[in-house]
Amino acid sequence: MDKLRLDKWLWAARFFKTRSMATTAIDGGRAHLNGSRVKPAHTVHIGDEVEITRGQDRITVRVIALSDKRGPAPVAQALYEETQQSVDRRAQASAAPVESGRRGGRPTKQDRRRLGKVRGFNDL
Repeated sequence: MDKLRLDKWLWAARFFKTRSMATTAIDGGRAHLNGSRVKPAHTVHIGDEVEITRGQDRITVRVIALSDKRGPAPVAQALYEETQQSVDRRAQASAAPVESGRRGGRPTKQDRRRLGKVRGFNDL
């Protein structure tokens, strides 16, 4: 096998749970082949570079092998190799500080006390 549909390869490599989810992702522009937006039926060859966006993660992999059957995870991981740039980018994103702040919602007891001071209710 020297070529395979992109949606089928993404499904076999376990990036998406179903082929229809892979097709939807490709149609939605969340999977690119060699830097170009393609259709789900576009053929993938060994050595191609696939960029997949899932949520906030952007993964770039190089196709090592082709398979049209979905197998166990170790077999699926043997179909691709993640590029070093992608590994570094994901490590940097995970090391970035997570913004911890309340955005709206019900005020805490401490917030209510501060509001009361500002409004002059704590003079009792």
